[in-house]
Amino acid sequence: MRPLYPPTPERSAELRRRFAEEARSERPDLSALCLLVGAEADGALDEAGMDAAQMELDELAGRLPYRPGGPHAWAVALRELLGERCGFRGCAADYERLESSLLHQVLLRRRGLPILLSVVWMEVARRAGAPVYGVALPGHFVVGFGPPGDQVLADPFDGGRVLTGSDAELLVAGATGAPLEPSMLTPADPLEVVQRILNNVRAWAAARPERTDVALWAVELALLLPAHPARLRLERAQLLVRRGDFVRGAVELEEYAELIEVVDEGAAERVRAEARAARALLN
Repeated sequence: MRPLYPPTPERSAELRRRFAEEARSERPDLSALCLLVGAEADGALDEAGMDAAQMELDELAGRLPYRPGGPHAWAVALRELLGERCGFRGCAADYERLESSLLHQVLLRRRGLPILLSVVWMEVARRAGAPVYGVALPGHFVVGFGPPGDQVLADPFDGGRVLTGSDAELLVAGATGAPLEPSMLTPADPLEVVQRILNNVRAWAAARPERTDVALWAVELALLLPAHPARLRLERAQLLVRRGDFVRGAVELEEYAELIEVVDEGAAERVRAEARAARALLN
């Protein structure tokens, strides 16, 4: 597998402009947003490569049977095509690879994290007219077919295995130790899916202190989403300091302290202390 390298600053600025524009559109396109994330991670992904990924999703959708039936029939048709014939699935080693969070790489390798494999399932099924959506179970992302309350769940990480009610309960219990709640089966909208993907990228980078470059672009893309936690601004400021950009990091730490001072004076003072420490590193 070739190493990933970042895009040029000019290319990155254009990707981010498009990402923000798509995220704020009336109906955000999930595959387009995922490919823009991929292009920010992989400088080799150009416009032709992004178009090719979209065309592959179109081609896979064209291989599904025409209106196979109800939700269960759709789930089975996706499992047979993507899981069995095309070999899309996941394994434990996929959690160690950044490529497992990048849609174009998942299409190439037929491997990925549960949420990216679910994106493949959703985008292929959506193009074919299936009633499909993502379901963000705690610790494990799956896809749903049919109306909530009478839905059929499938696990793309397990090759599209159609889940019984007890299967879903076991997945949640294994991740959290808590019982499955009906609220956990709510369809996830595209921006929630993208935010969760970026959270996964940030978690991957956090476990690798040498990859602050990846952590920084993941935070900066997350900040472009219409709704995001304010704490991401603190994370970005701290990353800037870790990367040696002490002045910008200190300025952003001070701005964050001012933001939170109204609700937590103690936390604000701790952040200001971080800013002073960052400025001291300039001496």
